[in-house]
Amino acid sequence: MSFQTHTDRHPVARAESHVLFEGESAASSVSIDAGRAVRGQVRTTLGLRYAGLREVCLRYERIGDPSLPVVFVAGGISADRHVGASDAHADAGWWDAQVGAGRALDPQRYCILAFDWVGSDGELDVALDPADQADAIAALLDALRIEHLHAFIGCSYGAMVGLQFAAAHGARLGHLVAISGVHRAHPYASAWRALQRRAVALGALQCDDTHGLELARQLAILSYRTPEEFDARFDAAGVVDGRVRVGAEDYLDHCGGKYASRTPTAAFVRLSESIDLQALQPESVRVPVTVVAVNGDRVVPVADSRELAGRLGGETRLHVLESIFGHDAFLKERDAIAAILADALYTRVSGDAEVAA
Repeated sequence: MSFQTHTDRHPVARAESHVLFEGESAASSVSIDAGRAVRGQVRTTLGLRYAGLREVCLRYERIGDPSLPVVFVAGGISADRHVGASDAHADAGWWDAQVGAGRALDPQRYCILAFDWVGSDGELDVALDPADQADAIAALLDALRIEHLHAFIGCSYGAMVGLQFAAAHGARLGHLVAISGVHRAHPYASAWRALQRRAVALGALQCDDTHGLELARQLAILSYRTPEEFDARFDAAGVVDGRVRVGAEDYLDHCGGKYASRTPTAAFVRLSESIDLQALQPESVRVPVTVVAVNGDRVVPVADSRELAGRLGGETRLHVLESIFGHDAFLKERDAIAAILADALYTRVSGDAEVAA
């Protein structure tokens, strides 16, 4: 693999390095506080399983001193490199509940690293295997001269990729936390995603990509959440301007519009497909793994998480959460997830055990 490293916000790979600010000459380079949040990008060539050799751009964000234990964090297909807010990048991150001073992922204790999924910019319109993402992460670590990850924390699609990373690059990983993501795509969830992609295709036929993507996201939200949450949250249907409108429609419209405004259609389709390509033999993973499942998750049934935990080749712990938020519990159940992360990061997994939370 070949690498070209470029800094957006003047990141450094190591604390003793120097950074060239944009618009400055080499003679005016200055050192940067290694503890701040920095962004950068790495250009490399990857051998993709379904598309051959491709040049890709790996856009990353790092929070914290790179001399600290490095924790890689990966979320669902809608997540990106901006995991948590910082002084350098104050806008909300997708996992602010867990990243920040005094939280489970404290930049004073760990160096937090994340990247944008390969294909998330919509420019690489090819089939992407989750194992391709794992190889991209390994390439990023090489470019940043990071030999070993203290932990890989993956949620949803990120957990699938984490399992692939653990299987292919296990020597570089101390501990995997796999939250609501397993070794296979469940056929029921795959059917949901296939309908979402058909909604996108229908929108394209009507020359309305945005509406198709909005509808796809609305269908996805229904699979991520639970009937119990909707029953507690939304009122009964009513007649508005002569038509029946149900209580959840405004919420779904908001979710669809927000997602479509920031997501290229090709990115959604290819990353959705990538979830369905997940196929891994759990026995090939021999690093310590904490598996987190949620009762009521219709995307990743608890039975699949139990199967994963039972077949993994190394030390394993399974946590089963009760939550009305279903697949989105990793975003909503702040305290329960924080406790699990603390347990996984601060202590070793000891034996095979299931913990109800």
